[in-house]
Amino acid sequence: MNADKELDTRGLNCPLPILKAKKALADMASGEVLKVMATDPGSVRDFQAFARQTGNDLVQQDNVGPEFLHYLRRR
Repeated sequence: MNADKELDTRGLNCPLPILKAKKALADMASGEVLKVMATDPGSVRDFQAFARQTGNDLVQQDNVGPEFLHYLRRR
């Protein structure tokens, strides 16, 4: 999936990946896609809840080895 912006939160634990994603999304235009790379297994549930609460669209989540990739479309 193509992303307009990438955010590396590998090595960070909850709630830092969410907080950094929230800040990054605030600087993006509506419809743009943010790719978040994380290593925290809890980030899968965290980003699902974040998308529900904020109205941003969680387009895709992938697990590639020890990494979790989250794609969020800015509302």
